[in-house]
Amino acid sequence: MTVIPNEGIALLALIQNASPLVQLVMAMLLLASLISWTMIFRKWFGIRAAYRESKQFEERFWSGGNINQMYAEFTRRGANPTGMASLFVDGFKEYKRLVQQQSIKAPDILDGVQRAMRVSLSREIDRLETHLAFLATVGSTSPYVGLFGTVWGIMNSFRSLGAVQQATIAHVAPGIAEALIATAMGLFAAIPAVIAYNRYSNQTERLINRYEIFMEEFSSVVQRQSFTARS
Repeated sequence: MTVIPNEGIALLALIQNASPLVQLVMAMLLLASLISWTMIFRKWFGIRAAYRESKQFEERFWSGGNINQMYAEFTRRGANPTGMASLFVDGFKEYKRLVQQQSIKAPDILDGVQRAMRVSLSREIDRLETHLAFLATVGSTSPYVGLFGTVWGIMNSFRSLGAVQQATIAHVAPGIAEALIATAMGLFAAIPAVIAYNRYSNQTERLINRYEIFMEEFSSVVQRQSFTARS
């Protein structure tokens, strides 16, 4: 291992003089950090858009407008409803299909609509939770990966002492310093990922609860219309 004078020690020089395995660990942590930051920003924009769309849809739905007109707009060519709009479209589509069948009773219509909305909700949950598992993995494993690089680097530093007759701090300091960089990079990758995961998990859960509340409210609307259609 190359011994670098104290006054010449720099971050880049430490990384360049690290052992190949420690450099590999650093590269993995840097890549994980870059990917996690990309996902953090994508989730921020995605969740923000989901909240905005939910608010706009609720305001329009409960404003007393024509439900059939809303359904026609959300199902027109090129439309791709998401969030509450997706729950509404799938639920109302099933309602329109079942209500045309005179042999189906009102409670069965309601059950069919609720099943359709639950399937749609599952898709929305899967979409909202995209990338959260990766952030959780980076947050929980990066410190240990960095620690592995640190332990390996320190082992190499002490092994290099066997090649010198008189050990001094100058022989082991660079090796220990480059090893500790791996730990620092592990924490640098983990901390933002953990913070983002906790924040986005909470926001996702609140958004899912909002969807479930709408499902219950829309089920009440369907129930009234179903009994009116069968009376």
